Amino acid sequence: MGERVSEDQLQLLIGTGCDPITGDKLGLGFPAYKSQEQRIEARIAALDQTLTPGAKGEAVAQVVAEETARSTRRAVAGFDFTFSIPKSASVLWAVADAGVQALIGEAHHRAVAEVVAFMEREVAATRTGATAGDGAVAQVDVTGLIATAFDHFDSRAGDPHLHTHVVISNKAKTVLDGKWRSLDGRPMHAAVVALSELHEAVFADHMTRTFGVSWEAREMGRDRNPAWAITGVPEELVTEFSTRARHIDAEKNRLIDEYVAQHGRQPSNAAEWRTRASNTLGQDATSWAREITDNDKPMLLRADDVPLDVIGELGRSVVEVVGEKRSTWRRWNLMAEASRQTMAGASPPCRTGRPSSRWSPTQPNSSPFA
Repeated sequence: MGERVSEDQLQLLIGTGCDPITGDKLGLGFPAYKSQEQRIEARIAALDQTLTPGAKGEAVAQVVAEETARSTRRAVAGFDFTFSIPKSASVLWAVADAGVQALIGEAHHRAVAEVVAFMEREVAATRTGATAGDGAVAQVDVTGLIATAFDHFDSRAGDPHLHTHVVISNKAKTVLDGKWRSLDGRPMHAAVVALSELHEAVFADHMTRTFGVSWEAREMGRDRNPAWAITGVPEELVTEFSTRARHIDAEKNRLIDEYVAQHGRQPSNAAEWRTRASNTLGQDATSWAREITDNDKPMLLRADDVPLDVIGELGRSVVEVVGEKRSTWRRWNLMAEASRQTMAGASPPCRTGRPSSRWSPTQPNSSPFA
């Protein structure tokens, strides 16, 4: 666990479904499905040879139309989950000094690890048992997940965007009998949004624990959930690093030319980000980042510190909000909303997206939902 993965090991696991260390098969191999061309060819070859040329032409046209309309099945070798930190945190990370950057990265990696552990406990499962006439099979637990993670530091537009791709193998060992089987893909897909929201909430906890930063909800427009941002990181700075490449090329080229004139070389991404941020802030961006992260450590709450009536009110609020947004919903819709409402220890945002006051552990009988 935590070791670097080689290209050959990844090919063994994801490419062929084998143990990345020993090369042994992990259960059955990945199924091979025929391509569209192969299906068409097979069906045409199976046509009645006594058909007249006209009838055969019509039959071939029908086969081609039917197979073209069908999607091609592909074996599922794994699942790719992406965990991103909030944009305000990415901006702060981009312009901070190396020490602060490392601590922000550590908070992100800890959050990713906790979410993967949550997936192992609550999401990952496989199916076993002979398929009955009604299609019923048993969903059973697995011993854990096999995953590898890849860090990325910028967006396609070149803006700071710290995120991690977690590639999870479709192979898992069943607790019931120790056999290797494929993961049940239904909960893996259903939980995507909830897991992303959970990662942001856990990351916010780690950031507050490490730097003492606070968080605030910011409106993102009609029909969109409010976005949580680090208090003190201005929205103007977030916007500066949220524009697509074609809109910033001219300014980017100007800044690069200015940097080359001063230093005689092309700037790194970090240098460019800090220059742009300094221009937006009107002060040195790295010094500003140091001020934002230099806070007294707050008193942190544990789950046992939160009164049961507050938990009950939170549960009712989650169900109410999800019920207003969706005509039908499932467990993972509730999980996603619960993560949003408990983000950074804050109470749930009201209908306008503005967070209400925090519940204070020094006032155990007070409720932010009253």
